[in-house]
Amino acid sequence: MSFPDTVVTGGGGFIGRHLVQQLVERGERVRIVEKPGSQVFHPPGAEVVFADIRDRDAVVPAMKGARFVYHLAANPNLWTRRRGEFTRVNFHGTVHVLDAALAAGAERVLHCSTESILTRADQSSAINEHQNVTIRDAIGPYCRSKFRAEQYVMKLAHAGRPVVIVNPTLPVGPGDVGLSPPTRMILDCALGKRSAYLDADLNLIDVRDVALGMTLAMAKGVPGRRYLLGAENWSVKRVFEFVADHVGVARPTWEVPYELALAAAYVGEFVADVVTGRPPAATVTGVKLAGRSMLFDATASLHELGLTPRSVDDSLRECLADLRSRGAIPR
Repeated sequence: MSFPDTVVTGGGGFIGRHLVQQLVERGERVRIVEKPGSQVFHPPGAEVVFADIRDRDAVVPAMKGARFVYHLAANPNLWTRRRGEFTRVNFHGTVHVLDAALAAGAERVLHCSTESILTRADQSSAINEHQNVTIRDAIGPYCRSKFRAEQYVMKLAHAGRPVVIVNPTLPVGPGDVGLSPPTRMILDCALGKRSAYLDADLNLIDVRDVALGMTLAMAKGVPGRRYLLGAENWSVKRVFEFVADHVGVARPTWEVPYELALAAAYVGEFVADVVTGRPPAATVTGVKLAGRSMLFDATASLHELGLTPRSVDDSLRECLADLRSRGAIPR
């Protein structure tokens, strides 16, 4: 392996691919670290190595020589048949990557957290980067694993280590080959598979703005501070109506009662766990999150970083155009 300027774990993912592209265009030598067996599409000039972040010994050589490390690798799904996998990947994997990066002499390390750990049952105002939460606020094994990972990074920062944290909201835009949960939701709606919706809110931001926000946080972020990367609050109904109108399918018209959606999610997860092994249409964690306020206000973080996100309307249009160009949506 050659010595890179920058290492990006999870560089083959939706956000990671855009981040790597931006770094390469800036002239940085980038090493992508992905799990063994992954198919990684990367720009010329980027190096790819395969290492399982669950394996501490495998991570150490992948960090060698890097000045800057972006840790994006995680299991982003809200369900997996083996629940302990969230802890092994999202928590222990984060410990392995950050410890190895700092031991290798990295000047700065950025950890990608998530907005879903910032919600509370008693939320009455828009969530910002100063939200106080505890492990009891975290819903389900995914959120708990990400909460524990962020707490570990905070501990390092408070000990004087050069680590920063970003919490993106839901990324949308072109190039999501692996179909992250937001893009899967958009695609299902575009294919007419969403006849109903939950009365819930989302905060959306263009994936390219998330990547840019990460580079800005790496350059000027203060260790121990959380930087919220979000743009616009949309209701689920508004997203579905936007998508339906732009592809010419019927708008969803039935608002599903929360209790019914939660019961269906429990049944779906039971079937997935015991019978199919495939992700359910709705997860218990996802429905419970939808039952909380998911309105965010990232104004302070965006101002401090100097980031002005583009219009989510444009991002959704580009997402749909990209899905159509790849044959996922019929022309």
